[in-house]
Amino acid sequence: MPAAPLTRETLARAPKVLLHDHLDGGLRPQTVLELADEVGYRGLPTSDPDGLGRWFREAADSGSLERYLMTFAHSVAVMQRPEAVQRVAREAALDLAADGVVYAEVRMAPELLTSMPLDTAIEAMLDGFAAGSAEAAAAGRPIVVGTLLCAMRQADRWVEVAEAVVRHRDAGVVGFDLAGPEDGFPPDRIPEAIAVLDRTGAHRTVHAGEAAGIASIRAALDGARAERFGHGVRIADEVPPEGPLGDLARRVRDEQVTLEVAPSSNVQTGAYPSLAAHPVGRLHRLGFAVTVNTDNRLMSGVSASSELAAVAAAHGWGWNDVQTVTERALAGAFAEDAVRARLLADVVRPGFAALRD
Repeated sequence: MPAAPLTRETLARAPKVLLHDHLDGGLRPQTVLELADEVGYRGLPTSDPDGLGRWFREAADSGSLERYLMTFAHSVAVMQRPEAVQRVAREAALDLAADGVVYAEVRMAPELLTSMPLDTAIEAMLDGFAAGSAEAAAAGRPIVVGTLLCAMRQADRWVEVAEAVVRHRDAGVVGFDLAGPEDGFPPDRIPEAIAVLDRTGAHRTVHAGEAAGIASIRAALDGARAERFGHGVRIADEVPPEGPLGDLARRVRDEQVTLEVAPSSNVQTGAYPSLAAHPVGRLHRLGFAVTVNTDNRLMSGVSASSELAAVAAAHGWGWNDVQTVTERALAGAFAEDAVRARLLADVVRPGFAALRD
């Protein structure tokens, strides 16, 4: 029997692994409206859910990372209560599971939820993910969700967030992330936070190589000792069409540092003019540890399946390529070894085999 054609619909049946998805970038438009109504938030541009979804995509599709990030003012504004955070997290787990994601790491900066203490925000996220995962499993769509806590690079709460990662890691927090503007805010700016992670063996990923270039990636690797790069796509600056790799690119490839690539988001923020021009295909072909991610499902109007389908179409990928990036993502996940091994043997490989038979 021939393999299933590689389309968005067949990819929805494939077991997928997602490493870079922002909680405050993945709300359902209807949920944004309902939460806004509950708290009397009047800043939304429309009260129509379809129109609101379009507005988020169009506002984010500006070619500017700064303008892209401004859309989060609305989503964060309606998440300023623990019950709202819990609802958004629950729905995120359900939506990802419905799309065939079997393992996801979803991130959020708890310091943006200014109306509540960090621990209250974190516990609401964890409760929501647990509830959504339980519902998804009962519906026959099991998913494992790990939480990443972001510290904002331009703020000074890194140590608090790092300590919260350690405090909650037995409850579902799997690692630390640095988010926010890369330029002017190096990832080792607050070494005390890095020391907390080092001392406790906590995992960390760093947004690097998105808006800024090679220097940002080098600082994340050497200054913050990043295990993964959020985006990291500007490593392509050291990957010429012909000729040898640059020193840092060779190191990143040889050490298989995971790249949490989100191509549609990169096009929206102006890093590349189109998916076809995006270097994800070239990096994958050369053996970099490329993974494909959504970044912000609401702002980019994507799902894990649609993003993989678009990248596959633009770069000529087949099922082997999709399975490879999925297994790379699982290898780079911050889950326990036993969880990764079980998912690989019992879910990912059998799931892809079924699509080929």
